Amino acid sequence: MIGLLTGVWPLWLSIGVLVAAAGVLWVAGTRLAHTADELSDRTGLGEAIGGALFLGGVTSLSGIITTVTGALAGDAGFALANPVGGVAIQTVWLAIADLIYRRANLEHAAASLQNLMQSLILVALLSLPVIAYATPQFVWGWVHPVTIFIPVLYGYSLFLLRRMQATPMWKPQKTDDTVPDQPEEPSSTSLRALWAMFAGLAVVVGITGWAIGRAGLGLVEATGWPSDVTGFTITTAISSLPELVTLIAAVRMGALTLGLGNIIGGNVFDTLLISISDVAYTEGTIYQAAGTSSLVLLAATAFMASVLAVGLLARERKGIGFEGFAIPGIYVATVVLAITA
Repeated sequence: MIGLLTGVWPLWLSIGVLVAAAGVLWVAGTRLAHTADELSDRTGLGEAIGGALFLGGVTSLSGIITTVTGALAGDAGFALANPVGGVAIQTVWLAIADLIYRRANLEHAAASLQNLMQSLILVALLSLPVIAYATPQFVWGWVHPVTIFIPVLYGYSLFLLRRMQATPMWKPQKTDDTVPDQPEEPSSTSLRALWAMFAGLAVVVGITGWAIGRAGLGLVEATGWPSDVTGFTITTAISSLPELVTLIAAVRMGALTLGLGNIIGGNVFDTLLISISDVAYTEGTIYQAAGTSSLVLLAATAFMASVLAVGLLARERKGIGFEGFAIPGIYVATVVLAITA
């Protein structure tokens, strides 16, 4: 039993755990969407910020544990590729949600200044590890100063978002296709019960994240597949399933701003995992240890975030929109480049 907890898992067990984890996260994600939607309304935070804090934080728990598991195991490429890959694949989920929401372009209907600002903040946060990679001489112990600056910038961005919600200086133009963020009638469930349910789902997601991390490392060991590509694709696709499920559930409920806030806010939150991975990786700064392929992943993911920001700003009225085609295309090209780099 101890060997299964600490050793490298065989291929059959790794694949079985990854499949089981996908099922668990799919079910948990569905419940999270409904719980977070009501908590956002009852606390007065609104769907954009509520999606970023409640859904973005909890649905990222599996990614956090997966990242830390890889870093503690000494696999820098796997550890750094997980949070970056999480941002990338979760941005692709928006293209899937666009297909489900047929009334209008999703980025148009869920017009939100907060979501647009978070997209721009995400681009800024993704650029910081590139600076860290180029300046290894500034390492403090085994941690780069950028690792400390990322959570500081993230915290300041939350302050800006809260201030923007209170006194917005810009507003998106309302159209017939715009779906406003309006609180729904609260259910009979008490606020304490909602918090308890939310905490229980968070525990389930976190434990599943540990299993995904161990299974991912076992998959790398058994197949010889590049660890950074595995972290960028397979494990992040599974650990990001709660984001996909909650996005689809939010869109079907009509909580479009919550759905986009979940993805974009979750992506911004996931940049904190980069800092966590550097702290957990004690063999030196993780940015250098991950190698040049990490630069491809970071730059391409920032490119995807930029395309999303342009889509939110341009707000095409009908259809999927250019961003719905461009983002999956960039993702596929990035995987091909990472494999051949």
